[in-house]
Amino acid sequence: MFKPRLAALCLAGALALIGPGHAFAQGDDDDTAVSNPLNLPNDVQMFGKFDPTIRKATAIVNGFIITDTDVDQRLNLVLAANGQQVSGDEKDRLRLQVLRNLIDETLEIQEAKSNDVTVPSSDIDSTFQRVAAQFKYTPDQFAAFLKSKGSSQASIKRQIEGEMAWQRLLDRKVQPFINVGDDEVKQVIARLNASKGAKEYHVGEIFISSTPATDAQAHENADKVFEQLKKGGSFVAYARQYSEASTAAVGGDLGWVRAEQLPDPIAQALPQMQNGSVTPPIQVSGGYSIIALQDTRQVLTSDPRDALLSLKQITISFPAGTTQETASPRVAAFADATQKMAGCGAAKDVAARFDGNMVENDNIKIRDLPPALQNQMTALSIGQSTTPFGSVEDGVRVLVLCGRDDPQTANAPSFDAIYNQMEQERVDLRARRYLRDLRRDAVIEYR
Repeated sequence: MFKPRLAALCLAGALALIGPGHAFAQGDDDDTAVSNPLNLPNDVQMFGKFDPTIRKATAIVNGFIITDTDVDQRLNLVLAANGQQVSGDEKDRLRLQVLRNLIDETLEIQEAKSNDVTVPSSDIDSTFQRVAAQFKYTPDQFAAFLKSKGSSQASIKRQIEGEMAWQRLLDRKVQPFINVGDDEVKQVIARLNASKGAKEYHVGEIFISSTPATDAQAHENADKVFEQLKKGGSFVAYARQYSEASTAAVGGDLGWVRAEQLPDPIAQALPQMQNGSVTPPIQVSGGYSIIALQDTRQVLTSDPRDALLSLKQITISFPAGTTQETASPRVAAFADATQKMAGCGAAKDVAARFDGNMVENDNIKIRDLPPALQNQMTALSIGQSTTPFGSVEDGVRVLVLCGRDDPQTANAPSFDAIYNQMEQERVDLRARRYLRDLRRDAVIEYR
């Protein structure tokens, strides 16, 4: 699928709704006319309810109208997901991309209907309810939440319909005609086993295509996206809106790959990257790629960071206004007490001695901790604690290691898992071609 996932689009932090418009001042003339060329009466009678959210058409796709309101409501979700203020120019670029996505969504729904693939309103409502539940809202509360972000439940439900209709159409017209041979799957498994111990990268990609005629513009667009990412923009949000790869639907996530599986320019850049870093645009065949490195590991080798930990967390707090200098002696005493603590059983007593609180956390993976704590946890023995961390404002904490379940030796993915992955990749490729053909044959008017 090609549209953004619903949950990620509904994060907090969107633009406020447009405020009320200007009102005309009444004149001092009689009740039937005002001194203006139109000679309008003051006490006009209005027929029908005025709705400022109904605006002119932005595009007409095979007869279906996409309005400014449709674009605004979807754009506000993108801005909310991005979680930062954007410049006017960047907002204009995002708006154009949102319009393109809405056009694609409309084409997908129309194509599904022309093939007798429909999505009952009950299915849309149940999906909307599940999305609301993810945010711990009732459907009515979620609708109010969307409105507060400048969007609406109608916009989300239209998106749900588009995603479900397109997926059901692909399930009927594309997936049954995709072939993955058993020998192909066995070859992949053999290559994985042969690569045991090799470095593997979890990467994300934003791909912007180019041709010789559009290369300069594509490079400029890629540079602008990279600048927004450097300012703290969400890689996932920008991938969903700008990437032209099939992975746009999952925020650009390529999953775990080896360097040799990627184009040479990207393969050469990966070993130089740090986890969490993003490359400037890299020129590859057919366009430009921006790469984000999320994590690294070794193929078919257990990663110590996959160990499951049983932890106790002790937190001490400070009164408002406490300075770092004033807090330092207490933090030092806290550090000394936790380092001398006789195992996890003493954690509660240490917490009480410092008027702190203690909570237990089980089944925490080392890799889910901040990098600095990952390094400490890998070296700790049962009963030992980390050095204090945190802040005077939010509290100073230590983690006490009470148990560790080391990861099992990694095995190659199952035959079925690899088969399904290869099949999905081919479905995605066919789906891109399908949508490209729909765009080519569509009658689209811009207003």
